[in-house]
Amino acid sequence: MRHILILMISTFWATGAWAMPRDVEFASIDGGTLQMSDWAGQPVLVVNTASQCGFTNQYEGLQALYDTYKDRGLVVLAVPSDDFNQELASAEKVKEFCELNFAIDLPMTDIEHVKGTAAHPFYKAVADETGFVPRWNFNKVLIGADGKVVATWGSTTRPQSAEIIHQIEKALD
Repeated sequence: MRHILILMISTFWATGAWAMPRDVEFASIDGGTLQMSDWAGQPVLVVNTASQCGFTNQYEGLQALYDTYKDRGLVVLAVPSDDFNQELASAEKVKEFCELNFAIDLPMTDIEHVKGTAAHPFYKAVADETGFVPRWNFNKVLIGADGKVVATWGSTTRPQSAEIIHQIEKALD
């Protein structure tokens, strides 16, 4: 943990702004790990998700964004979370649900915490940088190719909204 803090501090002093530590990793829903460093130089839209939420149909829009922009470098990362008591009991059930109902093939993490003291280091870093903490499922964080938070959105902003697409287009240019 100390090396992450040192990396964050040195990034701040070198650039004048916080950047997401690239050594942050997530457990993958498929097994193994997903590392932010694998996507260095690419924008990443990170979304905390849940399978039993009124916003669950946003998976369709997330997959559509991924399909539209992945060849240009966009990564859409779904982070299932039960912090709002609306996720299925296991990663296996989440994966099956997403594949059957939404044909999801975008990267997904194992079930993670996104708020509070148990929050995943990614979400702690975003909160430290911006003050943004997910208030509900399907909150979105766009990380630019430079590792900086470009923008954040709440649940009611749909994945294919004009403002998200505008920010993605800018991040890809």
